[in-house]
Amino acid sequence: MPMNRALPVFLTALLGSAICPLVAAPGVPPKPAAAVDKGGGELDLTKFPGQVIDEVVVPVPSEIFSVLDKLGDPDWKAEVSASPKPTFRERSDVALLLGATVADGFIAVQAEDKKAVEDVGRNVLSLSRSLGVEDDVVRHCQAIDDAASAAKWDLVRMELDATQTTVRAKMRQMQDGALAECISVGGWLRGTQVITAVIGKSFSAERAELLYQPDLADYFNDALEEMLVKAKNPAKLKEIADGLARVRELMDNGGGDINAAAVAEMNAVTSALVKKITVKP
Repeated sequence: MPMNRALPVFLTALLGSAICPLVAAPGVPPKPAAAVDKGGGELDLTKFPGQVIDEVVVPVPSEIFSVLDKLGDPDWKAEVSASPKPTFRERSDVALLLGATVADGFIAVQAEDKKAVEDVGRNVLSLSRSLGVEDDVVRHCQAIDDAASAAKWDLVRMELDATQTTVRAKMRQMQDGALAECISVGGWLRGTQVITAVIGKSFSAERAELLYQPDLADYFNDALEEMLVKAKNPAKLKEIADGLARVRELMDNGGGDINAAAVAEMNAVTSALVKKITVKP
């Protein structure tokens, strides 16, 4: 039987708390995370950091890796992205790429890769400029560089989290909530790509359970479907929405445990989608 699935786990992975404004009902404050039966494995899921928003556990990005650390010592450096970031003109493309780039930042922090963190800071600033919010995030990018130079990784995580929060808030002030959702989708896909790669290299049913998050996959899929009618690049968003639908099926796996084959396919699907987000055709 599968473990307790009240915990939809990696979620936005590295950008989880940014989902709170999207999922919470207007005027309803977040509820504290409820205790969850940790099941038969060794990982104590009751200590998973996060909040419950409409029965979805949303982890705090700056703390998420402290939980994943309990799964062993994966080669995070192997997951760091060294690819140059393309220049997009369509704002939804920029927003998707920004989300994936901030996720890259959390991965670089986990790998304690100073150069990669510095590259992320520069890319975030450039992408923020394209979205018209450079002035709002420049202080965060400087703080990221300073903290990385001093190897103060907890501070880097805090500033990455703050950067995401600032950009999303500005997007909403500009009445551009759809772009805020694109940022979250980009981060979730990049995070899921990495965690499926890590789990696939050392598979166990307990680790695979960290991927169970069909409600969030549904939410993102629905959000993208709604955006298709007004998008300038609907084909790209449609491919991402279709990919999310397939990932959701793999996560649910007919009510059974997520097996190694499902993890491998999730990685293949999310890798293809991240490529669409991060590589110019």
